[in-house]
Amino acid sequence: MAEFICFPALQSKTRASLDHYLEDGGYRSLKQALDGIAPADLTALVKASGLRGRGGAGFPTGMKWSFLPKQQELPVYLVCNADEGEPGTFKDRDILRYAPHQLIEGMLLACHAIGARVGYIYIRGEFQEEAACVERALAEARGAGLLGKDILGKGFNADLHVHMGAGAYVCGEETALLNSLEGRRGLPRTKPPFPAVVGLYGCPTIINNVETLAAIPPIVANGPEWYVGLGTPKSPGTKLFSVSGHVKRPGVYECRMGTPLMDLINGDCGGMREGRQLKVVIPGGSSVPMLTAQEAATLSLDYESCMEHGTMLGSGAVIVLDDTVSIPHLVQNLGHFYAHESCGQCTPCREGTQWMHRILDRLVGGRGKASDLDLLLDICKHVSFRTICALGDAATGPVKSGVTKFRSEFEALVR
Repeated sequence: MAEFICFPALQSKTRASLDHYLEDGGYRSLKQALDGIAPADLTALVKASGLRGRGGAGFPTGMKWSFLPKQQELPVYLVCNADEGEPGTFKDRDILRYAPHQLIEGMLLACHAIGARVGYIYIRGEFQEEAACVERALAEARGAGLLGKDILGKGFNADLHVHMGAGAYVCGEETALLNSLEGRRGLPRTKPPFPAVVGLYGCPTIINNVETLAAIPPIVANGPEWYVGLGTPKSPGTKLFSVSGHVKRPGVYECRMGTPLMDLINGDCGGMREGRQLKVVIPGGSSVPMLTAQEAATLSLDYESCMEHGTMLGSGAVIVLDDTVSIPHLVQNLGHFYAHESCGQCTPCREGTQWMHRILDRLVGGRGKASDLDLLLDICKHVSFRTICALGDAATGPVKSGVTKFRSEFEALVR
């Protein structure tokens, strides 16, 4: 069952002012770190917690921080990825609205650990309300001496700034985000070099997701062993899940890693709509392979179980669909999204997403051929792992899993 352990503000969903955050112990972790935790030790603490990136990739956070080169010549930047463009994902928006000070404290802790003095919060262009909440929290923090110069009188200087994007899905990819932040077209960069070495303005840069950074204050306050004990040995801690679709109580839930998926769906979310049966679950946002009801019944919400089931935890966007859903129509809808959002830089993605979109339109429109199904799978094979960023892989996830697991529905459209 879901418990709001690391993100208690999300349970009440009230606007969190600085006073309320301070009453709940806010900024104590920052004071604790500035009083006696050296930057290298703070990085080691986060590494020991096993915290993995909560934006989708699941890369170990402390390890990412340790990739920064040992140099003094160039400034180091911290960037918070608050773009959250993955369909079905809305948990970061709740943090920006209801727990902005927890994010700010997490970013200041990260700045202390990596030696950054400037940080940017890159917020998706449509999130006007969320951006206003963060700006208000930043102003409160500056007014209280918690942001800017000589924070808490400890001689620590760090400032944070909001930068609005323009709503491009591809700018959720960290190097496309950097290009956008620099005022250029949001196109992914080839890697290496990785942002930790050559990032924003050509300087070493750490990019973390909103939930990742906001999880750091409770880890510092309670210790890495506490955080490890909340989840599984290989997937420590808790995770926020955005549950949408045909459940009685959709919303954002915080679960311990390793929680059975069906406990979340049938318990916290109240189960399926009356008289309906579960048909499909997409456990990590629209880009990950979908699961049948039988597969979902044995899935646990952690990285290892998702891998064993041939899918991914991704951003934690759990899309639950009942037996009224047509899988070809679902895949067509997602195919249109990815064809529209492809930046066009890579030929396999630019052409492949359009081909898949046209074929899916043809199938759903009753003009398809039996050979179209194998053609779709062949296009997936030639798009996956052949692009600069993961958008091409994302576009093939619903197509490949949909055609493979629900082929009979596509064949019925052909007939």
